Amino acid sequence: MTERTDGPAPGATIEPASDVLWSPPADVRASTRIGAYVERVQEATGRRFDGYADLWRWSVDDVEGFWRSVLDTFAVPYEGDPTTVLTDRSMPGARWFPDLRLSYAEAMLALPGRADDDVVVLGRSQSRDPVDLTAAGLRDQVARCRAGLVRLGVGRGDRVAAYLPNVPEALVLLLASASLGAVFSSCAPEFGTRSVVDRWRQIEPAVLVAVDGYRYGDKPVDRRGEVAAIRSALPSLRHVVQLAYLDADAAASAGGADGVTSWDDLVAEPADAAYDRVPFDHPLYVVFSSGTTGLPKPIVHGHGGITLEHLKALGLQMDLGPADRFFWFSTTGWMMWNYLASGLGVGAGVVLYDGNPAWPDLSALWRLAGELGVTYFGTSAPFLLACRKEGLVPRTLADLSAVRGVGSTGAPLPSEGFRWVYEAVDATVPGGPGLQLSSFSGGTDVCSGFVGGAPLLPVRAGRIAGRCLGCAVEAYDPSGRSLVGEQGELVVTAPMPSMPVGFWGDDDGSRYRAAYFEDFPGVWRHGDWITIDADGSCVLSGRSDATLNRGGVRLGTAEFYSVVEAMPEVADSLVVHLEDAEGGAGELLLFVVLAERVELDADLRRAVARELRTHLSPRHVPDALYAVPALPRTLSGKKLEVPVKKILRGAAVDDAAARGALANPESLDAFAAYAHRT
Repeated sequence: MTERTDGPAPGATIEPASDVLWSPPADVRASTRIGAYVERVQEATGRRFDGYADLWRWSVDDVEGFWRSVLDTFAVPYEGDPTTVLTDRSMPGARWFPDLRLSYAEAMLALPGRADDDVVVLGRSQSRDPVDLTAAGLRDQVARCRAGLVRLGVGRGDRVAAYLPNVPEALVLLLASASLGAVFSSCAPEFGTRSVVDRWRQIEPAVLVAVDGYRYGDKPVDRRGEVAAIRSALPSLRHVVQLAYLDADAAASAGGADGVTSWDDLVAEPADAAYDRVPFDHPLYVVFSSGTTGLPKPIVHGHGGITLEHLKALGLQMDLGPADRFFWFSTTGWMMWNYLASGLGVGAGVVLYDGNPAWPDLSALWRLAGELGVTYFGTSAPFLLACRKEGLVPRTLADLSAVRGVGSTGAPLPSEGFRWVYEAVDATVPGGPGLQLSSFSGGTDVCSGFVGGAPLLPVRAGRIAGRCLGCAVEAYDPSGRSLVGEQGELVVTAPMPSMPVGFWGDDDGSRYRAAYFEDFPGVWRHGDWITIDADGSCVLSGRSDATLNRGGVRLGTAEFYSVVEAMPEVADSLVVHLEDAEGGAGELLLFVVLAERVELDADLRRAVARELRTHLSPRHVPDALYAVPALPRTLSGKKLEVPVKKILRGAAVDDAAARGALANPESLDAFAAYAHRT
């Protein structure tokens, strides 16, 4: 283990040494982008930053100075005057760089540190052969696609909808749309018709680009029927473009059929690169909330906010640059795809993967990383835990010596997940800087993370290393008092550029204000439980709207799941607390999906109770334990406690959750059946 040089703030609580799994190398200031950034800012401001805590504090106290430094550090191309950074710090209502014009596409395609013949996009798929693009090739494809969109009449402000998987064409379409000032939005092709229409009917796209189908593992999935239904449900559509993906032979016949243009025809004509520079807050893309309890929220992100936030996050928090190959498993229906795309802006090569991550087995993505020389491997906490549970040792299955960073998000990663990464994945050279595991947490709402890792911070089992630069994250009690070392609501007390420009169609801002600012006026409430220690490290405990209250003690759901799902007999779990209206203890109910050939007998019930009592507390032992065939999950894979709780309280299934927002809506039926029995 290398020497730690960037220690916690004075008065910080230090965990036992055994909890420290990685420490910054002695030369961290000289060998990382954030180290160079610190030197630059110290010289420019005359300040001295003794560690990450000092740097973070400055970044949230001098909001204007920090974000101006990001603009300058990453040499973002722009026109206009950057002197005024923020006209008003109020939330909502903050307005950034009012006198600046820029283009996200231009910033990304600058590809700093890259030669024209460098491969910067690596597309891998279970549906077709590999597709790679050099820097020159990517710029050419974007220019051609832009010209094709112009021929279709697309201009500034028009919405371009992508019903596409995670393939290079989706990335090209995003950048081409952005270069015009058009507004991009994507849904993964596994989304059903209802899910797609609920989203895009709100934004009225002019153009739809869609695949004919895809392969998931060895299974072909035809989506032509869904595309036809989506098309008929969106009267705003003027043009449809088909990417022949499942059936490559269909490309020749797609053009002109029923008003459909082929992708090949769209990009057929060469063109010069061009970028329309737009106001800082001009809409770049619309991403959507999960929509489990109503219409998905159409969250609008702007060119400038996303450009600065992603360059900061990727370059400073993750230390990515031109020497890197950046992979994050995602579909185009999850904000991590948008985040991955921005790897181009720091010069990193981006690896796009479409397919079943567990086909033919859970080693597939690790083998991909070894074959392509991935340096940063991003995934979800459930994937890492599934690999651990399977007994996988990826470093023995693939050459992972190039992987210097592993990112985890989507759910809290428990201590055993951290330790597994260092035991089974880390294949870096002994004596070198080692592998840094970073658990991040943020959201679609800001298209980034609030808390996560940084090269200047140690990695400790089960803990998120710190608050991200420029993110004024605090834990609040119900009265709005900031807490240290105690669980509270995750709030953000100062504006961030990547906070939404607004919600599409929410002209008076009322829906946006209600989503984040009603509980603590002027402060963003995110809806997660967080505990922030004195050294800035933190633990996420699950959604605050799914909190469990046992005898007046709040219990987070994440700790339940880390214990129960570590048991080999349990494949998945969900816990809810039904309060007693008369003030009694209420009921704590645990639902489990059992592993194959496992029965929920008395022995297993006792074992679950014992594990929870031993690892957590007697309060965590459920009043009742039930086996169900499956648990409800969003299309991006997150489990849903709140709709289940509503159903158990007597709500009709269709009132509790929008079926189209779920990957497996039939899973709700078991909970409805249980509610009717009680």
